[in-house]
Amino acid sequence: MATEITGNESKLPPRAWLIVALLCIVGCLNYLDRTVITTMRSSIIDDLPMTDAQFGLLTSVFLWVYGFASPVAGYLADRFNRSLVIMLSLFVWSAVTWLTSHATTFDQLLATRALMGISEACYIPAALALITDYHRGPTRSLATGFHMAGIMIGQSLGFLGGWIAEKYAWTTAFTILGGAGIVYTFVLLFILRDVPKESAVMPKPLAVINTNVNFFKGIKALFAGRAFNILLAYWSLLGVVSWSVMGWLPTYYKEHFNLSQAVAGLYATGYLYPASLVGVLLGGYLADKWGRVNPRARIYVPLIGLCISAPCIFFASSTTVLSLAILFFVFYALTRAFCDTNMMPILCMVVDDRYRATGYGIFNMFSCIVGGIGLFAGGALRDSDVNLSSVYQFAALTMLVCAGLLFMARPKQINSSENN
Repeated sequence: MATEITGNESKLPPRAWLIVALLCIVGCLNYLDRTVITTMRSSIIDDLPMTDAQFGLLTSVFLWVYGFASPVAGYLADRFNRSLVIMLSLFVWSAVTWLTSHATTFDQLLATRALMGISEACYIPAALALITDYHRGPTRSLATGFHMAGIMIGQSLGFLGGWIAEKYAWTTAFTILGGAGIVYTFVLLFILRDVPKESAVMPKPLAVINTNVNFFKGIKALFAGRAFNILLAYWSLLGVVSWSVMGWLPTYYKEHFNLSQAVAGLYATGYLYPASLVGVLLGGYLADKWGRVNPRARIYVPLIGLCISAPCIFFASSTTVLSLAILFFVFYALTRAFCDTNMMPILCMVVDDRYRATGYGIFNMFSCIVGGIGLFAGGALRDSDVNLSSVYQFAALTMLVCAGLLFMARPKQINSSENN
């Protein structure tokens, strides 16, 4: 189990918020580099002829590789210095991004997407684990929320790829982003460090190895915990909801309200991403504030968020008034984000500190796999003449199941560091 930490030890180490700020930029690059390709479809296909199925495979292969690599990637962050794993991950995926601009065939482009899946998988578990290392007290959820905000900014900036591709070339976007990541890696080399040891003045050296960590023993220990398995089911089902809602929302707006593709896309992203960004910050603040007096606050805040977002999805899929649908989807995005900002802090309450990054890597794997199945299932249901309103109503019911699972996740021991 996680170690007990006294109130004095729960004070923030030096540079705790600087680490969050640095990783916000990395998180932004992480999601921008992975999503930018989706906004340059026409330019890429004009230059490298391919079918729509092949273009879809570019994203699918990234998701599959990313998901299956995540547990091992998390283990690397537990075994070795987290800062080193983060910097190597950033350097490699940035180099791959730059290399993507030199692809001249579909097979080469597909290979770069697979390599990006491996290298990017190493980032999120290591980054979240490092943030929770620095923020062990009443700032843990908010610090995680700021990092999630950086990720969402990266998602929302994906349109830059399409703009650069139209003004210059699709290869230019990958060259710029890859070069920016490589340069930032060298900036981090002088600043980013793991949390200092309690008895040390200087941070840990970059080459440190945690010899008390074993991959197979860690996997066995994680799955032996009832709370971990409940949370895994909760996060996987929530992945189905998230991928299904966001993946089909532009289509829902277009078909249900007879909107143009451009307007539907604006409503599906322009309102939801800002709401989600506010949600991760608000969810982190509320969990930290409430956590001072209630040790289960980091569980209750996302649970309450789910109980609000579930009916919002149901009503949004039932109304024929566009303004009401937008309002309900915005509240869904706002309160659903409470789950994102508190997932790693909750995981820290139920697993051994040595395997928190490995545990999050497992969560990532299942979320990607099950989320991909959810997207496919949505398409299959549409082929069977099941409308998206019914799909979203089922998603609302699934969210209530997630809330029930989250309520059942009772950690055997809650660190004093979670609340002090």
